[in-house]
Amino acid sequence: MLLLQILIDGFAISSLYALGAIGFTLIFGVSGVLNLAHGGVMLVAALMGWMLAGEAGLGTYLGTPLGVLAGLITAYITYLMVVRPIQRSAAIPREEKEIFVLTGTLLWGIMIQQGMAWLFSDNPVTMRPLITGVASIAGVRVPFNEIMIAVLCWVVIGLLWLFVNRTRLGKALLAASMNPRGLTLLGFELSRIYLLAWTIYGVLAGIAGVLLASFLGVSTNNTGQLTASAFSIVVLGGLGSVSGSLMAAYVVGYLETVTAYLVAPTLRPLPALLLLVLVVYVRPQGFLGRR
Repeated sequence: MLLLQILIDGFAISSLYALGAIGFTLIFGVSGVLNLAHGGVMLVAALMGWMLAGEAGLGTYLGTPLGVLAGLITAYITYLMVVRPIQRSAAIPREEKEIFVLTGTLLWGIMIQQGMAWLFSDNPVTMRPLITGVASIAGVRVPFNEIMIAVLCWVVIGLLWLFVNRTRLGKALLAASMNPRGLTLLGFELSRIYLLAWTIYGVLAGIAGVLLASFLGVSTNNTGQLTASAFSIVVLGGLGSVSGSLMAAYVVGYLETVTAYLVAPTLRPLPALLLLVLVVYVRPQGFLGRR
């Protein structure tokens, strides 16, 4: 019974991690940016969705898309106000821009965390579920909302796969991760491709944020953990590898779930971090990475 509960809960949380990590991977693959404000973007989406759905009285079905929109706006601010000015700065040596971007997004993430704590306090909040009711699977009671979250995550991932592999813009996005200079020779503007990548990232992070708020709940204290989980997944899977990120998301999700059930909920991030250290030492390129 406990094993089945772990399998079900682990699948749902792993699907959420996969959704958030794919956006994180996309940004790195296309523009070479490791966005350390990732947890902040998810946090804004989660808290704004919770506030608009409950405190503002708009209801879950209206608060949820508005929360996603808040995450998208935060992603735009991250790119346009933090990342792009650093990348275009003539005062920063080219070889040092990556570390400046890392530092800038890290500081911006801390600012988001403190700002949200000031606005909403650091108390955990849980968004009302999109659907109510409980299903019974082999004697294990599972909320319909949890099942819907896992299904919705994979629907979004599937739509992203179709966009990348079946549309002209999606193929341009894929080409930008392989040969950006060649893409410019075909008439595409890299600035627009980067903006498209950040748009997709903002939507994915926003959806992951509001779904997390309705599943496990969030607080401003979760910001660092959300970023650390996404970073661990991306490094474990291999930087820039979407397939690797999907695989790593389920490894991390199930490790955390097993730890929460069998050891202690407060220690759930520890095994994934230990695995990250081991993988970096034995296979630095990650599960499916090439670099």
